[in-house]
Amino acid sequence: VSWLFNPARSEITSLDSGNIDDILNNADVALVNFYADWCRFSQMLHPIFEEASNVIKEEYPDKNQVVFARVDCDQHSDIAQRYRISKYPTLKLFRNGMMMKREYRGQRSVTAIADYIRQQKSNPIREVQDLEEISSLDRSRRNIIGYFEQKDSDNYRTFERVANILHDDCVFLSAFGAISKAERFSGDNVIYKPPGENAPDMVYLGSLTNFDLIYAWTQDKCVPLVREITFENGEELTEEGLPFLILFHMKDDLESLEKFQQEVARQLIGEKGTINFLHADCDKFRHPLLHIQKTPADCPVIAIDSFRHMYVFPDFSDLSIPGKLKQFVLDLHSGKLHREFHHGPDPTDVAPGQPIQDLASSPPESSFQKLAPSEHRYTLLREKDEL
Repeated sequence: VSWLFNPARSEITSLDSGNIDDILNNADVALVNFYADWCRFSQMLHPIFEEASNVIKEEYPDKNQVVFARVDCDQHSDIAQRYRISKYPTLKLFRNGMMMKREYRGQRSVTAIADYIRQQKSNPIREVQDLEEISSLDRSRRNIIGYFEQKDSDNYRTFERVANILHDDCVFLSAFGAISKAERFSGDNVIYKPPGENAPDMVYLGSLTNFDLIYAWTQDKCVPLVREITFENGEELTEEGLPFLILFHMKDDLESLEKFQQEVARQLIGEKGTINFLHADCDKFRHPLLHIQKTPADCPVIAIDSFRHMYVFPDFSDLSIPGKLKQFVLDLHSGKLHREFHHGPDPTDVAPGQPIQDLASSPPESSFQKLAPSEHRYTLLREKDEL
């Protein structure tokens, strides 16, 4: 009984379907504990989460600056489903109602959680004091620079909201007043400097007060169309809930990667948001290759991981055939790949993908997710030593 959590003692905001949108939308930063009462590790986290909340509230007393909240996933399964919560406890960060893609994976301790929130509250934008600083930027990074007449403006506040969300993906800088005047020939201005010393700048041409527009533009620049999957981000990418289209290639085989990137941009830009475009190091990810009966010697290889089955694109050399890669993805969405997996090629068709392993007896799970410890195992290995 001593392990049980007593909600009456808690100052944590309890979320339900009636208040969740209002509370999260009005919070600059919200850390939400998705828990289940029957889960021992949820029970262990409750007092730590409460104490971290108390520490942070002393530093940020405005109730909308930082919100600590909780969701009982047994009582509110609709909310758990909405945010694709399947492990307990899960700590998710929200900014102005938008859930960040990276969940909190640090230590379950008062100090670590409080430090994490302090980090989230730090200014993600570096203020430029001289435009000469722009010429010395790290051009291996993606840089977004805002030139504003003044900091106290709706334009800058919108830019700041975008930077708070995407600061892990881009470097954000700003300049004001006389320093920025040379770059404000037609008013406040935001530009993107892509990686590469000679890569041309791109200028944002939309409204600077329209958050949705500038966020969509900035996200498109900061988050590559084809991302690399690693041991560190594999589970995070899985949690986005989209199937994977993956190029397996040797690390130094940049030619195949460039060709894949070009064809994804040419054939599949309209599928962005329905499937994640990824590339993976063949040597590091030998295990997923085994699922499709391949080895690094077979690379480059293209495959789809639907979280239930894996399907192989017939031949990498077919990549440049107009519409071939797109049809492969469309056959996933239509169910054709799944149907042919179980029943063989349609009578008049040649199977566009060669499915190898049936994972239907297991819950939907990416082959990459298997490489990382499950949340339960993570908890056993890490948290039992931390608490």
